[in-house]
Amino acid sequence: MRRSFSLSIVSLPLLGAAFLLSGCSSTPVDNTLSWSPNRLYSEARDERESGNFDRAVELYEKLEGRAAGTPLAQQAQLDKAYTHYKGGEPAQAQAAIARFMRLHPTSPAMDYALYLRGLVSFNDNLGLFGALARQDLSERDQKAAKESFEAFKELVNRFPESRYSADARIRMTYIVNSLAQYEVHVARYYHSRGAHVAAINRAQSAIADYADAPALEEALYILVQSYDALGMEQLRDDARRVLTTNYPNSTLLSQGFRKGSDPWWKLW
Repeated sequence: MRRSFSLSIVSLPLLGAAFLLSGCSSTPVDNTLSWSPNRLYSEARDERESGNFDRAVELYEKLEGRAAGTPLAQQAQLDKAYTHYKGGEPAQAQAAIARFMRLHPTSPAMDYALYLRGLVSFNDNLGLFGALARQDLSERDQKAAKESFEAFKELVNRFPESRYSADARIRMTYIVNSLAQYEVHVARYYHSRGAHVAAINRAQSAIADYADAPALEEALYILVQSYDALGMEQLRDDARRVLTTNYPNSTLLSQGFRKGSDPWWKLW
């Protein structure tokens, strides 16, 4: 009995060592330690193109650390932001872009950072805009669309010759037309429900904020109809005169709201 007891006492340190070794063996092995920065970048790009966005982000983060202070590290930051965007993570993408812009305010890639910032918010709103023509609505948040516009506007103003500026201008026009059309959809919603004061307010908002947008023709028609419903004849006639002056070929006064035409959002 005494011998058995002493053997078990001796074995306790050995058991402890075994547990420690077991714990060490469970530590993940980083198989990228021997990779060059260029290989890290290549592998990250391949992972992203294969749809493995989490793995790609992980590799870009490793690259950013190992290539710190080099242009490749800056590229890794931007590519990580783009990977978040492609992976359906706009908040993480915007955070990565904001960090890049804060750390590298004079980077030659600043134009791309601004373009990507606008693109992330723009893409996030396509679904919202596309849904407007299919549903009744009273209010929607346009914050992301306006943020997208501001990013593209900064890009165009600061870097007018950038390779991204031409596309940014097109998207800015689309956003303005979309926001104007949004206001008109809301005005039409109110008008259809007899809330004529609310309809007038939204139509006037579209006219004041989005000059030359295609939706303003319908905004003026809503003013004519709403003023008429409220018995405000002078304002009705003024709105009618502005409508016929600016849109001499308009068929709204004779045919009413258009039906069956292609949705405006299909133009993009």
